[in-house]
Amino acid sequence: MAGIGEYMQEVGKEMRKVTWPTQKELISSTMVTIVASIIIALFIFGTDRVISTVLEVIYG
Repeated sequence: MAGIGEYMQEVGKEMRKVTWPTQKELISSTMVTIVASIIIALFIFGTDRVISTVLEVIYG
């Protein structure tokens, strides 16, 4: 069990070294992620609609 205790101490030491983002940075990064996800989803949706339409024309 000494291994688990030592591990937890090391985790605590490493967590104190972490540089956490500010609230402004966090919100900014979150917005970029949401916007990028929406753009990618719209691209995939549009591509799917185009492919579906083309296949419908081909196969009647």
